Amino acid sequence: MQKQLELRLTGSGGQGLITAGIILAEAALKDNKNAIQTQSYGPEARGGASKAEVIISESDIDFPKVTLPNMVLSLTQVACNKYITDISEDGIIIVDETLELPEGLTASKVIKAPILRTARTEVGKEIVANIVALGLIVGLSNVVTKENLEKAILARIPRGTEDLNKMALQKGYELAKNY
Repeated sequence: MQKQLELRLTGSGGQGLITAGIILAEAALKDNKNAIQTQSYGPEARGGASKAEVIISESDIDFPKVTLPNMVLSLTQVACNKYITDISEDGIIIVDETLELPEGLTASKVIKAPILRTARTEVGKEIVANIVALGLIVGLSNVVTKENLEKAILARIPRGTEDLNKMALQKGYELAKNY
């Protein structure tokens, strides 16, 4: 893991990315790391561009906001256009395979992954795309342990959806192996 992960999760309201940010921060705390999670979304709440930001560090976090993310995930074109352009030069951009990236990005790595399609076709419900994305992020970064990520997910999801979410998480880990 880098010294400090500054992650921005973007998409549309209703995709569960704010929940994903909370889950990731909780998993980091379970790993005895420092974590801060913040969020914002447009007045539409559902359908408007939303973002969650998470800072995870093994040392003290000096400032509670992401200033220049070193990892950005985007699941919608609107959110991609709005939130993806500022990223550290050594950062990683992860977008759904359907998105067109803006010109002039300076990230060291760009990953176009079938996040939404995997949730829809391999898991059976697009609503778990946020969990697929978490599996992909943790599979790439090892920022938290898989064990504590699963515990944090199971503590936040609706009862009766445990198997669906575990499958989504596993599919995200499998996606990460391709990159």
